[in-house]
Amino acid sequence: MATVSYPHIDVSESGVPFVSGTRTKVIEIALDRLAHHWDAEEIQRQHPHLTLSQIYAALTYYHDHRDDFDSEIRKQLAEVDRLAANQKSSPVRDKVRSSGESP
Repeated sequence: MATVSYPHIDVSESGVPFVSGTRTKVIEIALDRLAHHWDAEEIQRQHPHLTLSQIYAALTYYHDHRDDFDSEIRKQLAEVDRLAANQKSSPVRDKVRSSGESP
């Protein structure tokens, strides 16, 4: 079976794929696409240190490993929900809510 090479993508020792020469993780670019529906050009406007080639490579890597990434995203969202549910009420937030304003 052939090994697939991804130009512009490196994988850290802990198994996290990121854009070569940067600290930008592939999952961050994928989330920009998924959450904001940004195309590659908009992602580049938001991350001017990345080239279009790097962005397309990251999106390709995401799509080639979509099940793994989507599973990790679901796991992270569940953790955020768990942490939010365990947060104590804030006196400031309670006061704002009782005043009828949005927090």
